[in-house]
Order: sequence, then C-alpha cells, then structure tokens
Amino acid sequence: SYPLGVHMLPKALDEEVAASHLQKIGVKLTTLTPVQAEYLGLNPAGPYKPEHYRY
Repeated sequence: SYPLGVHMLPKALDEEVAASHLQKIGVKLTTLTPVQAEYLGLNPAGPYKPEHYRY
C-alpha cells in the first residue's frame, strides 16, 4: 500500500496496469517474436530506443 501522493510504479506493475487499460478499450498488445527481435537486433524485453534517443 502506498501513502497518498504521486509515486513511480515498478515497471512490471506499470505494464500490468497499462495492459489492463488497453484490454478495456479493445486493444490487443503484441510482443516481438524471437525472429523479429533477432532481425531488429533488439532485446524483446526492451528498451527499444538507443540510449542517445531516449528522453
């Protein structure tokens, strides 16, 4: 339980909350397949943007 205020959620919890919101509005979230991740040279767990591009 969190005290009143604004808090940063742990990444896993934030993603779980976001996924449940998307489900409510009928959006299906997909993930990279191993083949796609290998082709793009990305880790399927992210992050997808290079360090210099993030803000």
